[in-house]
Amino acid sequence: MGGGGEIDDGLLVIKDGKVDYVGPYSPEEVPEDVEVRDFGDRTIMPGLVDAHTHVGMHEEGEGWEGQDTNEMTDPVTPQVKAIDGINPAGFGLQDAVNAGVTTVNTGPGSGNVVGGQFAAVKTTGSIILDEILIREPTAMKMATGENPKRVYKEKDRIPSTRIGTGATLRKALFDARDYLERKEENGEGDPFKKDYKLEALVPVVKGELKAKIHAHRADDIVTAIRIAEEFDLDYSIEHCTEGHKIADFLAERKVDAVVGPSMTARSKRELIERTFRTPGILAEAGVRVSITTDSPVIPIQYLPLLAAFAVREGMNKDEALKAITINSANIAGIGDRVGSLEPDKDGDFIVTNGSIFDLENNVEEVFVEGREVERSDLPQSGSSRTF
Repeated sequence: MGGGGEIDDGLLVIKDGKVDYVGPYSPEEVPEDVEVRDFGDRTIMPGLVDAHTHVGMHEEGEGWEGQDTNEMTDPVTPQVKAIDGINPAGFGLQDAVNAGVTTVNTGPGSGNVVGGQFAAVKTTGSIILDEILIREPTAMKMATGENPKRVYKEKDRIPSTRIGTGATLRKALFDARDYLERKEENGEGDPFKKDYKLEALVPVVKGELKAKIHAHRADDIVTAIRIAEEFDLDYSIEHCTEGHKIADFLAERKVDAVVGPSMTARSKRELIERTFRTPGILAEAGVRVSITTDSPVIPIQYLPLLAAFAVREGMNKDEALKAITINSANIAGIGDRVGSLEPDKDGDFIVTNGSIFDLENNVEEVFVEGREVERSDLPQSGSSRTF
């Protein structure tokens, strides 16, 4: 059930969009005057969750017009919000729900050292973003490694190196911490000129908002952790491509790792050692692991496929299931709403005709908050796109 074990001949009761009961079948648990569906010997499991995407922000086939992932005019842009760039009517959310991915955590990319604020949304329900929004912000995107140094090398400004990236990130966090101290010392009744950018970073330095730190190479991962510990941040490592090299180091520090996408070409040097063995090695070491498509890098509908490849390369099946359900939800800070079938959580579930890791099996039905989703190959205009 997404971390709670398997139940044979089970019963799931949804009331007002929430899970009311989940457990062994018992006639006494079936409410009166409700619609009853018998799914036979098929499998019911939680709706899938991807903890790191750019769905709705980097639209497919749109070129520059649909590219709202990176505001690459300043290496530090904590003030930008995913909610201002997500297009719920795009193909990405429909592709997601067609494949049983009912929730995505989506936001800015890694072109900047500090990229901006992520948001978690349901993948169906309305083309009005506020009606499918679960929580925002869920995290502040940050980046190490090749991406920011490449972007700003071309602009002939800092950071054009890894040392410049580290310095830029430290300065942003130092400024935010200093700003918070001055603000608290100033007092409520005294005039204080607020800084919009630094206000966005205050929850990060207070440990109230998770930092999602893009890092592929082992040395970049360690740099990210070094800076995070220096400023006492709540953080996760995103991609964690060479995490298998330092699995025990990550486990000792209780690092959350959002791994992937592992099905890409080696398009840059920091991806040379990417492997589907990484999630299993990390999980075996005791790291909480989530698997990501980084959609649209890998299309969102292939999230189960990535987990299946991880299983093929040694990951325990239970851990792989957690990596696309409850672990992803918890790392995204929305585990109280989605990621497992438990009382009082959202009634998001999928029906399959076998194991999600078996490529011959399909997601046959999808339910979001207890309502069956009308799936299609193309997104439709208006709220009729779904239920």
